Amino acid sequence: MITPLFYDELTVHTQSHDYPIVITESTIGKNSAGKDSSEISNMAAQVTPYIHGQQVLIVTNETVAPLYLQPLQDQLAEQFTVAVCVLADGEQYKNQASINQIYDVLMAQHFNRDVTLIALGGGVVGDMTGFAAASFMRGVNFIQIPTTVLSQVDSSVGGKTGINHPQGKNMIGAFWQPQMVLADMSTLRTLPARELSAGLAEVIKYALIMDVDFLTWLEQNLPAMLALDLAILGEAVKRCCQYKADIVAQDERESGIRAILNFGHTFGHVIETHEGYGNWLHGEAVAAGMVQAAELSQKLGWLSLDDVARIKRVLTLAKLPITPPPIAIDTALNLMGHDKKVKQGQIRLILLKSLGDAVLTADFDESLLIDVLSQHTQ
Repeated sequence: MITPLFYDELTVHTQSHDYPIVITESTIGKNSAGKDSSEISNMAAQVTPYIHGQQVLIVTNETVAPLYLQPLQDQLAEQFTVAVCVLADGEQYKNQASINQIYDVLMAQHFNRDVTLIALGGGVVGDMTGFAAASFMRGVNFIQIPTTVLSQVDSSVGGKTGINHPQGKNMIGAFWQPQMVLADMSTLRTLPARELSAGLAEVIKYALIMDVDFLTWLEQNLPAMLALDLAILGEAVKRCCQYKADIVAQDERESGIRAILNFGHTFGHVIETHEGYGNWLHGEAVAAGMVQAAELSQKLGWLSLDDVARIKRVLTLAKLPITPPPIAIDTALNLMGHDKKVKQGQIRLILLKSLGDAVLTADFDESLLIDVLSQHTQ
């Protein structure tokens, strides 16, 4: 096994089991495709101890497969029976049809409860692979190898899995924890600039809800992150994963504090659903949604106008949108009514009491919410 350029490891504590998040950058030399077999060999060696049984299904998509699949598959095939499921790429394919494709391969291979599914890709691949693992034979093991910033800092950690419904994002799913998460910073070298920025929205989210000092750090380091300084990106991933691990340890199934991780998401999911899955990337929608949540926080007297302006500046620095598309108020409120945080008919939102301090609340005048939404009506 080759020596990584850097290596860090965190542990997520959950009721079902503890598991590691390995953050590394294993590039020694790269060919024109950006990868070489020794690097993938290191990736395979990292996940092998967490594979249960002799059966492995690698789930990936049409974009990631040409970059990473074959060498990983070949290395694992030296020790395991390996099958592959390559899905279409895009949020619009995060649906039951794609889940059925995974089931079809598992059934065709006669795989059983000893199988380990490996999610090789971004958040969509990870969410669907995890849901397939949670539901196949009522639960089998899976491993996350996230290849985007968004999935490395957020969706691969904490066990949320699922698919979208035409009327709402992530409405069908399960809590199902992976055996391990391997975040290899080297995979970010092939990430499109738009996807990189979209992932940074989730990084900024952690600063806004938990740590204003991290917000200052981001203001200083976002240019380096956009320039693919992998050491700086690795530090950001480590911080975000630690924040999330701490929250998941307290509230695995989102019955309390974990809900604050959805800051900007209720507004953002409205954008994604209304505009059609995939037209706005998840991080882009969350960025605009965080601005709307900040504007409502300001109307409640919790944030200052300067605070809102600062949030807009840091999102703009990350090359993210700060204005949602025009959506009719009634449409937006109806879509919000499908949000998983709605309780007893009341819309509950994650808002900011101050920068670095988030709260889940339904204690706001709906007229103020309508004021925020009306700024962007069609």
